[in-house]
This record gives sequence, structure tokens and C-alpha cells, in this order.
Amino acid sequence: MSGAYMKMEFTIKHTWDGLPVSHEPVTIVLKSDNAGLLMEVNAPFFNDPPAPLGEPGKPFSRLWDYEVVEAFFLSDRTEQYLEVELCPHGQHLLLLLSGKRRVWKEELPLEFEVTRMKTKWEGKAHLPWNYFPPCTNKFNAFAIHGSGEERKYEALHPVPRHELQEGQKPDFHRLEFFKDLSLKGLMGEDWKQPESDIWKSLTN
Repeated sequence: MSGAYMKMEFTIKHTWDGLPVSHEPVTIVLKSDNAGLLMEVNAPFFNDPPAPLGEPGKPFSRLWDYEVVEAFFLSDRTEQYLEVELCPHGQHLLLLLSGKRRVWKEELPLEFEVTRMKTKWEGKAHLPWNYFPPCTNKFNAFAIHGSGEERKYEALHPVPRHELQEGQKPDFHRLEFFKDLSLKGLMGEDWKQPESDIWKSLTN
């Protein structure tokens, strides 16, 4: 089977705290791309909250306050991770974190195309290997939409019901609940993750 046909598909079927979502679920497909991973999003388009006032195709700060689909690629040994946020209106936000919630680089450039219809949208993001932390081996994905009291937070790997605490708020940085991601399974057994000069610059 050649690499061109390999893909992984994930469906976000639950809220962050493990309840079933009440709409057509968001799907994320990962495929091998020339110089990295292609991340394809298929999602309902809620148009709520309204579009960010930023240029489509460009990074937008605090994009998590809007309608967004997110993917986190983690190296659990170092707690280094890449956070990818994609908006149906074409804006994006990429962050590199070293340690839980500790952003050290943000608003990285991204090749991102969006096709938006009345009630759904598709996005394609080309994620270069250079953005992935060394030994990436865990993954989680999230989707957010709605405003005010009606804001909904959804997770591929939610917080297990028995771990929930009274009054707990959604937190997408609970790295202990991320699940295994085998990039070799996607790229082929002989594949080795290319070194990243961006991540190297952090340690030097």
C-alpha cells in the first residue's frame, strides 16, 4: 500500500466532558503530505460567533474565542506540543508550547484553504514537519462553537466521566487524556520524523 493512500480519520463525537454531541460530528483526516501532514476538516458551519475581524488565510490571535476546530500534536516525554486552530472563515492560529500552556512561539504561517457552504465547511491545512515537536506520539482534537451560555466545547478524547470534578471548566490542555498517535502508521514503518530546526532553536 503506497503512502498516498494512507490516512487516519477521527470523529469528535463527545463534548469535552463526555456527553454525545447533538449535531453531525466534526471529522478530521490526517494524510501524508509532501513536507508534512495534511489535516482535512469536515464540520458543520454554525456561523456562531460571527467571523473574526481578521484577514482570511492569516493568523488571528485568540482564535479560540471564535468558531474553531483544533488539533494538538504532543510529545508526551517532553510535554512539547503543536496546537493548530482552524476557523471556517479562513483564519488560523498555530502555537508551539513547551510545557502545559507555556506558549513559546505563535502565529506561525500556514497554507490553509477553506470551502464554506451554507451549513458545513471543509478546511485543508498543510502542516510542515518543522512545526512538530521531536517524537510526536499523542493527539487530541477539539471543536468549539456558540456564544455566551450556549458555547459548546467538544473533544475527540474527552475527560473521562469518573475524573470530572464539581464545577470543572473545559480545559483542552489536559495532556494526560491525549491518546496515542502513530505517525509511523501513517507514513510507513521505515519513516523517521524529520528534525525540526524550529524546535532545535528552543533547546540551544
